[in-house]
Amino acid sequence: MDVTTAGVVPSGVTPGDRAVVELLALSGRALPMLREWVAGEPDCGVARALLTLATGDRLDDAALKEQLVIAHRDARAAGERQASLAYGVFLHTHRQYRLTADHLVAHFARWPADEPAGVMLGAFAACGDAAYRAHGDELVERQAALAGPESWPWTSWLASTRAEQGRVREAHELAERALGLYPRSGVAAHALAHAEHELGVGRVCVEFLDRWLAADPQAVQLRHLSWHAALQSIACGDFPDARRRADAALPRADVGMRAATNWRLLLVGQTPAGRSDPGLVRELLAAPGGMAEVFHTFNLALALAVEAATEDLQALARRAAADERPDYRDVLAPVVRALAQITAGRPRAAADLLNSLGEKAERIGGVRVEREIIQDTLARALVDAGDHTRAADLLRHRTTTRHHHTYEDLLLTTTAPATATGTR
Repeated sequence: MDVTTAGVVPSGVTPGDRAVVELLALSGRALPMLREWVAGEPDCGVARALLTLATGDRLDDAALKEQLVIAHRDARAAGERQASLAYGVFLHTHRQYRLTADHLVAHFARWPADEPAGVMLGAFAACGDAAYRAHGDELVERQAALAGPESWPWTSWLASTRAEQGRVREAHELAERALGLYPRSGVAAHALAHAEHELGVGRVCVEFLDRWLAADPQAVQLRHLSWHAALQSIACGDFPDARRRADAALPRADVGMRAATNWRLLLVGQTPAGRSDPGLVRELLAAPGGMAEVFHTFNLALALAVEAATEDLQALARRAAADERPDYRDVLAPVVRALAQITAGRPRAAADLLNSLGEKAERIGGVRVEREIIQDTLARALVDAGDHTRAADLLRHRTTTRHHHTYEDLLLTTTAPATATGTR
């Protein structure tokens, strides 16, 4: 498959059409094309709304409100669908994810398989509610069926849904179908990376991601797909390559993916890549909104674990345990306590804490590939506590189904853990 030239938008389409395609594909060309669209059609409410959706995180409250007011006014003048799309953007950019999800249900009921609205589908998962996530899955399945198999955006979104549901081979097939229709689909490339992680494909996935990213070095998912490539290198035991990729693609301020890479390396006795500044991690936790999202807080805890910052982890666990939100109190707190126990050299206590969570661990947030690190940590704790049989049972589904599983084999091997001596 030629990921560099295939799927180019035909000539003769409008700037707006091209901009929407690039946005749906998560292309690095989306932002300049959206700006070009707004400049050429300043009264187009949908153009301004989509540009605001793409740039909302960079705008202060006043600028965000100004752009959305203009967008909604102009969209209303154009028609009901345009106004509905602009209102969805208003809700999404204000992080009103439940309201966004509810609005999308109504929007798709009136305008089935509307592709621009699909860029907000992440609202269902962002609600942090299993019922909303399931409802979002059903909506994607229904809209994909209405759009038909020739719709690369909906096939891509369905591939992502299937990957997160654990229907890995179906996800892989759908992702490849979407990429066959439009090889620059970033959603499909991401879904393929998730499926190939579950399959332990290794170098094949790394080579695909390298080719895909080389064709668009400004792709929205550059860092995230580079992280996926690092995980595949870890899977097949190429730890120097994993460190190189982490250091090349992940800025030091990108605490989450860097910590998730380094903790995996430490669990199997390997030297980590360059680490995040522990002072920055403490500042992020102390800042307003530092514990606004459970998965973000979990990633900060992983960064502290990489630094073997036991006292910081204990303090964070106490803070989470006192939180009124159930996911923090009942899930995050014991996970962070377990990390503190591991860094303090008490693997049995860590294993007991993690084992008692069971399926509740899913409430930590993130996606399957990201949550898997909790299982990794439990496996290492069990091995270090001398319970090799339970650890092997825990990872059997991975060691028997993944083509490359050097990482899992090392998790099940008694070895002295590496210390966090990588460079900052």
